[in-house]
Amino acid sequence: MQVTALILAGGRGTRMGGADKGLVTYQGVRMIERVLARIIPQVDQVIINANRNLDTYQTLGYPVFTDASPHFDGPLAGMQAGLHHTETDWIVSVPCDSPLLPLDLVQLLGAAIVKEKSLMAIARSTSGNHPVFCLMHRSLLASLTSFLDCGQRKVSTWQMQHQPAYVFFEADQAFTNINSIDVSQPNTSHSTSHAS
Repeated sequence: MQVTALILAGGRGTRMGGADKGLVTYQGVRMIERVLARIIPQVDQVIINANRNLDTYQTLGYPVFTDASPHFDGPLAGMQAGLHHTETDWIVSVPCDSPLLPLDLVQLLGAAIVKEKSLMAIARSTSGNHPVFCLMHRSLLASLTSFLDCGQRKVSTWQMQHQPAYVFFEADQAFTNINSIDVSQPNTSHSTSHAS
C-alpha cells in the first residue's frame, strides 16, 4: 500500500484568533514541522493543503494545493484537493495542528483497511472519533465532489456513506488539537492501538 500524507492547513484558524495554525510555533517549532516529522516516516509522499501563506508553505519542500473553492469550505475541501492531486492510490489526511499524532497511525489504519476490506479507515480514541485522521482510497474523489457540490460540509456524514473501518488508539492525547498559541503539551512518542 503506497500512501500520500495530506496535511490539512487550509482553515481560517478562527479558534486561534485567525492565526495560520500550521505556522504557529509549538514548543519552539512550527506546528506543521512537528506534524511533518511524525508523518514523513509513515508515508511515501507528502502534500499540503493550504489557502493562505502559500509561499511560506512551499518553502517546506512539498507540493502545496489550495481548495477548489475560495470559500474555506472546511476539511472536506482539503481532502478533495488531496484526492485530486495524489499520485498514490491511498491518502492519509492529518490536521496541521496535531503535533502529537501517532507514529503508527498509517500502519494501523492500513491494517484495518486490509482486514475489513474497506476503502476508508478512521482513528478513534476515548474522546470519540477523529474523522480528519483518515486513510482513504483515491476512488472516493467522485463521491466527495458530489457531496460538496450538494452543499454538504460535515466530514463524518460523508464518511458514513462508505462503511469506514475504525481503529482505536489508546493514547487519546495523540489527537490533541492545539488551539491556543500558548498551549503546552507533553511529548507523546507512540500509541497502542487496535481495530474495532
